[in-house]
This record gives sequence, C-alpha cells and structure tokens, in this order.
Amino acid sequence: MRRTLTTLAVVALAAGALAQDDRFEQLANLPMDHNRPTGDTARTLEEEMLFQRACQTYLWAMPLLNTMGMRDGFDESFGSGYNVMGIWTKRLDARTRITTPNSDLIYGMVFADLGDTGPLVFEAPAGLQGILLDFWQRPIPVDGGEYFGDLGLPGPDQGKGGKFLLVPPGYEGDIPEDHYVYRSGTNNVFIFLRSFYKSLDNIEPATDALKQSVFYPLGKKSSAKPMVFKDASTGGHEMLPPSDFSAFERLKWLLDAEGAGLADPDWLGMLAGLGIVEGEPFEPTSRQRAIMDAAARTAYKTTRVLGMKPEISGVDFRVYDDRTWLNPVNNLDSRYPDAFVGLDWTDSERGYTNLDMRAWFFTDYYSISPGMVSMTPGKGAFYMIAFKDSNDAWLDGEHEYTLHLPPNIPAGLFWSVTLYEAENASGLANGQPFPSLGKLNEPVPNDDGSIDLYFGPSAPEGKEKNWMATPEGRGYFAVLRLYGPTEPALDGSWKPGDFEKAN
Repeated sequence: MRRTLTTLAVVALAAGALAQDDRFEQLANLPMDHNRPTGDTARTLEEEMLFQRACQTYLWAMPLLNTMGMRDGFDESFGSGYNVMGIWTKRLDARTRITTPNSDLIYGMVFADLGDTGPLVFEAPAGLQGILLDFWQRPIPVDGGEYFGDLGLPGPDQGKGGKFLLVPPGYEGDIPEDHYVYRSGTNNVFIFLRSFYKSLDNIEPATDALKQSVFYPLGKKSSAKPMVFKDASTGGHEMLPPSDFSAFERLKWLLDAEGAGLADPDWLGMLAGLGIVEGEPFEPTSRQRAIMDAAARTAYKTTRVLGMKPEISGVDFRVYDDRTWLNPVNNLDSRYPDAFVGLDWTDSERGYTNLDMRAWFFTDYYSISPGMVSMTPGKGAFYMIAFKDSNDAWLDGEHEYTLHLPPNIPAGLFWSVTLYEAENASGLANGQPFPSLGKLNEPVPNDDGSIDLYFGPSAPEGKEKNWMATPEGRGYFAVLRLYGPTEPALDGSWKPGDFEKAN
C-alpha cells in the first residue's frame, strides 16, 4: 500500500511540474508573424512582464511594505505625528494583526517624518529597550560607529535613558553635544520601544515608563505638540503588510515622500516600469490594476514559501544539528557578528543584497538590531523558530504536541513560547487571552525543574496551566524567546526539545 501511495505522489508531483513546464513553454512558443510577435503575443507578453515586475518589486520592497503596513494601521487607529505614541497597555493580543508580536512585554510605537519635523529629539526614560529604524527597517547608525539602532539596555545609554537625536538624510546642521546622534537613511522613521514588567499582576510600571517619553523637534521643546499616548489594547488593529494592489499605492506614496534616495537607479526604473514615478500620477488601467493585484497576492504567498525555508543561499538555519529550531542569523553556519548577511542584508562574502534572506526575515519578523542578535551573555535576546515537529512535519492545530524545556532555562529576564498564524505570522487567534506562555505565567515544573508545555485543541487532564490552545484546521508556528540569554543559550549547551506529536 505504501509503495502505491508513493508512486501516486511521484506521479502527482511530476504532473504538477509538467503543468508548470507547459505554461512556460506556452509563453516561449507564442506565435510570431513575419518574424514579429503577433498582436495577441505582444499583449500576452506585456502583461506577463507587468506581472513579473510587480511580483519582483513586491519581494524587493518587503521591508518597506512591512513598515508601511504597521504605519498605515497605526495611522488609521491612532492618527499620526511625532507626538503620538501607541502603547499596548494590557499586552499585545491576537486582535492586533502584526508580524510576530511579543505578548510578554509592553510595546510602544511612534512613526515620524523627519522631512517634516527636521531633527527630532527623543528624551527617553531609563529602563527601556528600543530600536530606531528607517523605513527600510535598517537600524539607524549612531555617530561614533559603535551602535546601530539600539537604545536603552543594549544602546549607548546602557538603559539609563538620555537624549537621542534623529536627523534626516544629508543633515549638516548643528548637533548638541549631550545627545546621542542617529543619522537616518530615510526621512520617515519607525521608533519601536519595549518596556519590561516583573509580574503579570503588576504591569502598570512598564506602561508608566513608556509614558515618560518625550519627542520634539530640535530646539523647539517649548513650542512642541504635547505628547499623546493612545491605549492600543482597547481593540484590534490591522498592521500586516498589504497583500493586494494597495501595496503599490503605498510604494507610490513613499517614493513621493522620500524621493530618489529611496532606491538605486535600477530599482527606481523597476518602479517606473509599474508606473510609479516620483511626482507623477499613478493611474494604471483597470486591467493593469487587476494584474498588479494578482501579482501582490502571488508575491505575498511567495514570501511565505521563502519564510518557511530552513536554509537560504546554502546556510543552514538550524540552531542545533539534531533539532528543528531555526534562527536566521545565529545558527549552525552563521554567528553574529560574523553572520553570512549583515543587518542591511548584504552578503558578507559576495557583497550583494541577499533579497531572499531579506524577504525571509520580513515575512516572519519586523525590526532588527545588533542588540537583538548579540551573542554577548545578558544582552538582547536569543530567538528560535519552529515550523515543524520532530518528524519534520508542519505544526497543525488539530494535533497534540509536547515541548520539553530542560531545567535552568537560560534567560536572565524572561522566556516565552508564542504561537503565530502560518498564513501571515500574526499572533495565533486561539481563543485564549494571549497566544503565549512563559516564565511569568508560572507553568508547573517537573520534579527536576524542567518544564513540559502542551499544545492542541484541548488541554490534557491536569495540565491546563502548561497548555496552549490550537485551532483545528489551521497551521501555525512557534517562537521561543530567551530575553537576556545566558551563556548556555549562546554556546548551545542548553537546548530545548522539539515539538513531539502525541496523536
């Protein structure tokens, strides 16, 4: 029986491959007349070119689209301005659809346009961990060259707080001596802040710390707009990357806002091939809109294909040779700071931008900085992602799994396991208050101090405190976070089990 099923599977795969080959052969063999493409051939190939250009532009622009998905969702929910901060005061749950959120700390976000404000001062309170990013989500370099993007605990202030100055591209004006100076590559910037609490019974101090933040244009503190803190925990917010025609409308908006500095001439030419030109109307026909809409939907699905691969460019993302856990930067073949790609996604050996790796990251995550990938004990965080179980099968909601975490979990601040939708990397809507379980939830340990976590549609009897619900018929993946990782996490001497399927 097994041989019959295997034969049928091979036949089905071959048929699928043949169908793909036939499609490409049909394009290659479109008719000519007098050595010239016929009218129908020309129309078909022009539309194919538009579709391909739109798909490739979407993949290239994935960091921008990820940022603008958050920015536009933020604007719709809270409004815009350098003085507007959204704070998830009661932690971030699955109602906010955003790429791989962390439900075990307090988030604060600000989006600002330095082209409008000029240099922008951020007076940051003590105790935060944050990242200052341009709209490509490149960590913004700090004068002196020692830090990139980080502020707070892994930043130049070492968590003590201080004055941080964000300056736009090409700024050559005066710089106050007592400010940490971050020089952005784009006018539009994304300020992403995290605040920590020690107990789930008292998370207000973490929110209060974020509310001590002050933003104002340089030299205009007395006349600046007062800070407005929006409670983002009052409802849901749509902050995922766009996956339809609107993706190209957002790129048009951004090109007009940033100008030619947004991209190199080749990619400006690719955008122009779609009708996206700075300062000119973007008015595709209804047919062109339909093609570009299909391209965006296709490209988004392609990012999910890329984003679940266990390797890119021959680099093995596995953290351990006998586990399925993945890490795109710190893995079997690559360790920061000598990673195979830099934080600008440049191949460290060949010098080109690794577009597949960049798409992998921004379909599974958002924001990155040296502090997030540091291999220094006690700094930043160590992340591991599991798409599959110990048998190399996808994690699916109808099955039951056990995850074993050995004793002495090496996380100085906290650890957690969070579940995400396979379709879009947003928090898994599983009917529980939060799609995460970790140290602060106080799961019941085993006699030896190890912890077993359980996943499935229903809780095993007596294991409710260690259980996370998974909806039947839906795929998901998991991220294990170790905040303030200690040496056993970084040298691999401590390693979690895989998801073990029970049924």
